[in-house]
Amino acid sequence: MDRNNLYPIFLKAKNLEILIVGGGFVAEEKLTFLLKSSPDAKVTMVSPMFREDTIKIAETGNVKRINAVYHKNHLEGKHIVIATTDNPEVNIEIYNDCRAQSKLVNVADNPPYCDFYMGGIVTKGNVKVAISTNGKSPTTAKRLRQFFEDVIPENIDDLVQNLNIYRKTIKGDFEQKVEKLNEFTKGLVEKI
Repeated sequence: MDRNNLYPIFLKAKNLEILIVGGGFVAEEKLTFLLKSSPDAKVTMVSPMFREDTIKIAETGNVKRINAVYHKNHLEGKHIVIATTDNPEVNIEIYNDCRAQSKLVNVADNPPYCDFYMGGIVTKGNVKVAISTNGKSPTTAKRLRQFFEDVIPENIDDLVQNLNIYRKTIKGDFEQKVEKLNEFTKGLVEKI
């Protein structure tokens, strides 16, 4: 039976150096979703050309653009790399360079050359839900994202903020605190 064995994590993108190689439509899409989810992300983009819309999006965030063809020196100091060029040989070169330097890499639309996938994301205040289809169906992830955007109430962040305050007042050991919070929040799913 096939199953999703990916391990989901939430990265503090402002503490990482992210490189996007490419300046076309796919690079623009990756940058858009990255900045939507993590507006404070530190991003460098390398490409011999950038679409006008990509430049506009880059100017809304902490994004440095380098007008150049890819060279492995561009990986220096980077933690995460996203390859989006329209040249499969260059993308595989980027992948191999990243593997040699222990960098996490995503070659867009090429699952065998990905350490991670950029899934669907729903954000409402402090609540963030990430959706993965194991790289098999981005369209399904998109539809699930739309579904969760509709069903998660807009005021969910108020609940999270209030529970955070309440959590700080609970007495007892860790297990007792978890039990009280579980009891307090058990009706949450029924209300959604």
